Amino acid sequence: MAPRANWKGFLRLSLVTCPVALFPAASDYEKISFNQLNRNTGHRIKYLKVDADSGEEVGTEDIIKGYKVDTDTYVEVSKDELEKIALESTRTIEIDEFVPRADIDPRFIIRPYYVTPDGKVGHDAYAVIRETIRNMDMVAIGRVVLTSREHIIALEPLKNGLMGTLLRYPYEVRSEDEFFDDIQVIKVTKDMLDLAKHIVQQKSAEFDPGKFEDRYEAALVDLINQKRLGKSIAAIPRPRGENVVDLMDALKRSIAGGGERAAPARGKKSRKAAAGQKEMLLPISGNRGTAKAETKTGGKRDRSRKRA
Repeated sequence: MAPRANWKGFLRLSLVTCPVALFPAASDYEKISFNQLNRNTGHRIKYLKVDADSGEEVGTEDIIKGYKVDTDTYVEVSKDELEKIALESTRTIEIDEFVPRADIDPRFIIRPYYVTPDGKVGHDAYAVIRETIRNMDMVAIGRVVLTSREHIIALEPLKNGLMGTLLRYPYEVRSEDEFFDDIQVIKVTKDMLDLAKHIVQQKSAEFDPGKFEDRYEAALVDLINQKRLGKSIAAIPRPRGENVVDLMDALKRSIAGGGERAAPARGKKSRKAAAGQKEMLLPISGNRGTAKAETKTGGKRDRSRKRA
C-alpha cells in the first residue's frame, strides 16, 4: 500500500502553480522495533496522559499547548490561536530563489521528501517547474509548514519528479568553533601523508549503498530467532583498539596488511544486502509480515520464557 502524503498543497513559481503532495523519501518501518513489557507479567506497558499534580488521567479534548515562562507559570495557546497565525506556506510552497547545490552546507540538511503532482491536473505546470530547475542546474528554495512549523525546503529534479529536502535554520546549527578550538595544530609530514594516501587508494570505490548491510539489524534478527528456539545468546567478539606508539609504523603495517578491514570489492554486494537486507524471522504462520508483526509485539503467548 502506498504511503500517505505528509502534506498536500500547491507549488508555485511566480504565476505558475500546480497542486502537489509530499511523501517521505526514507522510512524506518522495516527496522526491528521493541515494545516495553512488564518483566513480571509479560504484558505490554501503556502510557497515560495524567495531571502532574492530581495524578488523574486527562482526556485528549482537555489537553492544550503551553509555553513555560516560570517554574509553575505557562502561557496557554489554543489551536484556534495557532490557526490565526498560520502562514501561507501552510498550503503553498512559494519558490523564493535559486541557488547552486554546492552552496547548501550538509549540516543544514534534515530529511528528504518526494514531491509529486496531486491528482490529474497540474502535470503541465509541474513539468515546467521541474525542467526549469533542471535546465538551470540550480536548487529551488522555498518554505513549507510541516508538523506545525515552517521549514526551508530545497527542491531539485529527480528523474521525472522532484525531491524536496528540509533544511535547518541557522540558529539550529551549532558553530564548529566551540568544538574545534581545542584541537592541537599538528604538522603532518609528507611521508606520513603519502602513506595515508596510499591506504585511501587501496580502499577507493564508487559509493553503492547496496553493498552495505545493516549489521546490527541482522544481529537483532538472529537474536530474536535464537531466543525463539530457546538457545542461549553468545556475545559477539569485539575488536580491541591498540595503543598506537609509532604512527609511521602503523601506516606501513596498514598498507602491508591492506588495513584491518578490506574495502568492499567493486561491483559486489553482500549476500544479505543484495537479497533485501533483512533475513526472514522464524515464521509463525507462514507469512513474513505476520511473523514480523507478532515478533514486534512479543506475541501474546509466544515468549521465550514460559510461565506456569
